[in-house]
Amino acid sequence: MRAANEDNYVVTSSVFAVADGMGGHAAGDVASGLAVAGLAQLGLAGVVRPEEVRRHIVRLNGDILAAAARNPEQWGMGTTVTGLCLVDFAGSPHWVVFNVGDSRVYRYAGGSMEQLTVDHSEVNELVAAGKLSPAEAATDPRRNVVTRALGSPTAPEPDIFVFPLAEGDRFLVCSDGLTGELDDGALASVLASWDDPRDAAASLVRAAVVAGGRDNVTAVVVDHVPAHTPPADDETAPRKVS
Repeated sequence: MRAANEDNYVVTSSVFAVADGMGGHAAGDVASGLAVAGLAQLGLAGVVRPEEVRRHIVRLNGDILAAAARNPEQWGMGTTVTGLCLVDFAGSPHWVVFNVGDSRVYRYAGGSMEQLTVDHSEVNELVAAGKLSPAEAATDPRRNVVTRALGSPTAPEPDIFVFPLAEGDRFLVCSDGLTGELDDGALASVLASWDDPRDAAASLVRAAVVAGGRDNVTAVVVDHVPAHTPPADDETAPRKVS
């Protein structure tokens, strides 16, 4: 239903992220584009550690403010950012889940769906305080008000979670245009219906558009597939985390 798309995403060999821009005429699409372009640089210089992810996201806040200072018509632009990054932790590969704002990361494993991120939103704080029920929050007019975003005068502190890799895990990284239309049960049903992560992501977007499509919808699905060593006469490269 929106004429402009302020969502952006990035997929590299080690970073999978979504950013949902805010500001409309104040160039939310520029802010989200700067965020994902910056995240694409993670891992290019070698091994990434969890603290580097946090510092990198904080620097992105400064990049967005600097861009707005150079282009006054973009002043006030901002963006959420959330995703996964492969890192080295205690000498072994781990995932870092990072988040600023109300875009989300889910893990789907063993038939169960789990939201890994916490929404930085006004309604989520009201739910946590017992002043709104989850059902009321879904339709509350304040549901789009975020309490942390990149582009803020004071850099927001990103949430950072670290956990080990586990074969068979499937992750969903998405903007609130998806979760605003489909509840967790519907998301899990789609993730369970498709083997190929690209098909799952496309199906999620289609389902959200059919359900109303009131906001931009972006979904990235990431599967941790088993490593495979081919026979000596097979020149196919081993599969790794994708």
